[in-house]
Amino acid sequence: MMMRMKRLQVSLLVQLLLTGLSSADPCTEIPGSLKQIDVSNGQVFGVNSADQIFTLYENSWTQIKGSLKHISVGPAGIWGVNSGDNIYRLVAGNWVQMAGALMQIDAGGDQFISGVNAQDDIFCLSKSGTIPAKYQTTPPWENMEGKLKYHTCGPRSCWGVNSNDDIFYRWDSTPDWCQGSSWQQVEGKLSMIEVGTEGTVYGVNAQGSVFRREGISDNNPIGTSWSQVDSCGNNIKHVSFDLGKLWMVTTDDRILTCSTC
Repeated sequence: MMMRMKRLQVSLLVQLLLTGLSSADPCTEIPGSLKQIDVSNGQVFGVNSADQIFTLYENSWTQIKGSLKHISVGPAGIWGVNSGDNIYRLVAGNWVQMAGALMQIDAGGDQFISGVNAQDDIFCLSKSGTIPAKYQTTPPWENMEGKLKYHTCGPRSCWGVNSNDDIFYRWDSTPDWCQGSSWQQVEGKLSMIEVGTEGTVYGVNAQGSVFRREGISDNNPIGTSWSQVDSCGNNIKHVSFDLGKLWMVTTDDRILTCSTC
């Protein structure tokens, strides 16, 4: 009897190890449907397949007037672009159109904006053009060399991916000099990438798998390697990270969160 008990305990331990203990940290599905999501400083925004805009308020989605295909929230405020690539900024509860045209925009930089247009040209807007004291509808966009389909910034770094899913890091981008100095290609392939509020970097590849950049620090903002986040599944198309929680949108527009991905 004792030997059988020991064999049973070993068998249960093996089964637990084979599952990777991921059952302790499951990803939770959030009611609703979105095609893109962005989170920062406890705020959650997203847009659905009909370009309707939503924010998560007291655990339920509240629709915001307007129509956007991509939205971003961060230290630089709440920005978005519509189906015509027009740029909007949320000011006192109203969407105000800004000069320029982008197909993807990111407000995660330290009070500066970045994004790309339909030709994969890269633009950014330094702090002087975004802070409320100098708010203007014709901001001085700065064109950066290179081509990207997705560009994102955080507190210590800017990253991007091109049409070939190659990954790039931008050196020396600062609030007062959003252009930075140079691009460095980073190993791997990703179809989209996001820098979180805390400086974490997550991305999704063409197969829908989620990856996290390891080894990022103030002394080494480019990090050291990519690690796959297995517990998040393999049908993800968009991710965003904030306050220890990873938010994800699946290929069929379901919304998932995972506290420790």
